[in-house]
Formats: sequence, C-alpha cells, structure tokens
Amino acid sequence: MKVLLFNGSPHEKGCVFTALSEIAQTLEKNGIDSEIFSIGTKAVQGCIACRGCRAEGASGCVFKDELYTQLLEKVKECDALVIGAPVYYAGPPGALCAILDRLFFSGSAYLRHKPAACVVNCRRGGASATFDRLNKYFTINQMPVVSSQYWNSTHGFTPDEVRQDLEGLQTMRTLANNIAYLLKTAKESAVPLPETEPWTPTNFI
Repeated sequence: MKVLLFNGSPHEKGCVFTALSEIAQTLEKNGIDSEIFSIGTKAVQGCIACRGCRAEGASGCVFKDELYTQLLEKVKECDALVIGAPVYYAGPPGALCAILDRLFFSGSAYLRHKPAACVVNCRRGGASATFDRLNKYFTINQMPVVSSQYWNSTHGFTPDEVRQDLEGLQTMRTLANNIAYLLKTAKESAVPLPETEPWTPTNFI
C-alpha cells in the first residue's frame, strides 16, 4: 500500500513539506509506504474545457506537460492521496488548482474510491477556506474523505515555526493513523467497490 503526498507549494522543503513529512513518518510506523511529490516552480497550464480528454481513445489531458504526466502516473499507482497546500489569499495557490482541475477531470477513473485528505499551512488565517476548497475535489469524485482530530492545518511562516505547532503536528499524525486504518481495513475486508452509475448530467438553461 502506498500513499501519494502531493506538495502543492512552490517551496519544495517548506512549511507544507514539514507537515507532509509528519504524515509520512507516521504512515511508515504503520507499515505503509508514501512519497512526497512536489508541484515545483514552473508555470502550470490550466484546464481550457476542450474536453479532449473525454474523446474516444484519449489518454488523459491533451496537454502532456511533465508535471501532469508524472502526477497522473503516480495517482494510478497510489492507494490514497493527500494534497498539501499553502494559503494564498485565503485559498490554495492558482498553480495547484490549475493542475488539480486537469487531473480530476481527465483522471477521475484513477482517483475514484481512493481515500483522500488535504492539509494546509498558513501564517495566521485562511486555513479553513483553503481546506474547504480542496475537499471539493474529493467529494465530487466519490473519494472517501479521511478525517483527523481537527481541521487538517498547521501554522507557521517557516518550517521551524511549523515544528513548534504541536497541535498541528498531532493533527497530521492522527490523520496518517486514520488513513492507515482505512487502507488496512479495506484490504482485509476485500469488499468490492460500489458500482458507479453512468453520469446523468442535467443542464438548466
């Protein structure tokens, strides 16, 4: 079993990485592998609603940039997903939302029914709004959202400050333990996944 920890911050070893590392260490104690994958600092192409990814024979988004192709392959291989984000103006960074829009629309089949969670880091405020925004990706795609003992946030302007947020780090560990519990329970029960009905879009004009 493996959990993909997607670092949506341009700072590869910053505050979000510190929070995700706490999750990774706890998952390891539970015997579960994990990988922290960083969004990087390059410009990110957003979705243009061309629907090319839904065309017959399509293999994902029509834009085959390196970030997207790598992320899609890692999503295919993982058993659970955690998205980490800093807070920019009380929301996730635009680059993160840009890649998530493309990933969730074109790669929904590889995400469906996988346990998921998001974690956010802020200096002072905006954490709950960012947390809410990111959770919407999961709830539209039939992904069980894993909870913790509090909203999944850490506070700090530097990694050292994040490490002083003892409650925030405890929240990360509790989240990791709950992810491990769900993955192990699902594996042991061997209950088949629920069937997915064909989508019935209803448009009102």
